[in-house]
Amino acid sequence: MSDTPMTRTGPGAPEQRANHGRLRTLRREDALTGWLFVLPQALGFLAFVLYPLIAVVYYSFHHSNVLSGVTTYAGTKNYTQLIHDPATPSVARATVLFCAGLVVLNICLALLLAVLLNQRLRGTTVFRTLFFSPVVVSLVAWTITWNFLLQHNGGVNSLLRVAGVDGPNWLRGDTTSLVSVVVVQVFKNVGLNMVLFLAALQGVPRSLLEAAEIDGAGAWRRFRSVVLPMISPTTLLATIVTVSGSLQVFAQIQILTGGGPDNRTNVLVYFFYQQAFDNHDFGYGSAIAVVLFAVILVLTLIQWRLRRRWVFHES
Repeated sequence: MSDTPMTRTGPGAPEQRANHGRLRTLRREDALTGWLFVLPQALGFLAFVLYPLIAVVYYSFHHSNVLSGVTTYAGTKNYTQLIHDPATPSVARATVLFCAGLVVLNICLALLLAVLLNQRLRGTTVFRTLFFSPVVVSLVAWTITWNFLLQHNGGVNSLLRVAGVDGPNWLRGDTTSLVSVVVVQVFKNVGLNMVLFLAALQGVPRSLLEAAEIDGAGAWRRFRSVVLPMISPTTLLATIVTVSGSLQVFAQIQILTGGGPDNRTNVLVYFFYQQAFDNHDFGYGSAIAVVLFAVILVLTLIQWRLRRRWVFHES
């Protein structure tokens, strides 16, 4: 017998090769079509996300003054300057207090509103619209309105005077300034988390609640032992989004307080704006931006790691 491999012949072989060729052509066309659809998004990501991120890291190691147009290598001096800046302690304190107050108040109020809406009482549609409408209102318009209301002679103090109470200067007080900004921001976005929690509550199986009730669990026990574990993935999502958003609040600070009084509302993102665009020190501002990005990344990773302890139901 000959050792030469046999070559497949027959009337079907050329047709099969032609079919394989057409299949490869169709796959290449599908791949090309997919890349054409993805290309605008990819170019936008490269131009408006990746390149600015790289540029910020680059400038954080340089002294760059936009007015003089001079950029010189500075090593880690910008980061050292941030550590020794006299304003850093007050900025860090304001950032921590603002973030903690906003997250706790937002999550708790959103969950409470969602529980109330889940009772299917009369008027819940109006109630839901009332609390969700600020989410779709222009941020600047919302903040300017509250700026007028919280002035010393504004609408809030006018209502208090009717009740015989002399209200403080909300946006200039040492304590009330930060509290006012937190409350304004909470009312702006609490409706979004409220809708998320409401959807999660409506997804809790009635059979679990009925089984817990049969076992003698009261309302609070059912909520704590059944409802909260079942909605824990939504709680994780709402917490991550709220924490990240609280560290990026800028317009409210600029319009309401301008970082004052005495840096009591000067959070990290507004401090970055002051250094980069008011003082025209892009190098120092870029270093602050890198630190802010690192803080958000670390907090997000911590929450994601801790989910294993308190997120009991993941799909």
